[in-house]
This record gives sequence, structure tokens and C-alpha cells, in this order.
Amino acid sequence: MAAWTWRFEKADGTEVQPALTPEEFTTQGDAESWVGEYWKELAEGGADQVSLFEDATKIYGPMSLHPDAQDAQA
Repeated sequence: MAAWTWRFEKADGTEVQPALTPEEFTTQGDAESWVGEYWKELAEGGADQVSLFEDATKIYGPMSLHPDAQDAQA
């Protein structure tokens, strides 16, 4: 069975310890729901972006935890 996990990073891609420690998720939807619920706490705790992995395979990311990041760059 696959394990879905998040990697928490600073804006430069450096891995950081998250403010909240997530579990290993059994589905992509569970992992996405969790980050959707706690993104604000994660961002306040020092993570700027996240990447989603299925076992060792990166599915997508980095995805910003700052909702206005796209607007600020425009």
C-alpha cells in the first residue's frame, strides 16, 4: 500500500520541520484534505511551500502555502 507524505520547505527549497507533524496518509485525498485544513498553521510555523509524495515519487510541488504569493509576483 502506498504512503502519501508531504515535504515542507522554505521558499528556496530547503526542507524544514513542520509546525504540525502529519501522519502518513493512505490516499492522496486524505493528504490534500489535511494540508488544506492546516496550511495556515504550517505557513505561520515557517514552511513556505509543500510537495506531495507517493512513497518516494514526487506527485506535485512545490505548492505555496501563501495564498497571495501568485498575486505578489504578478
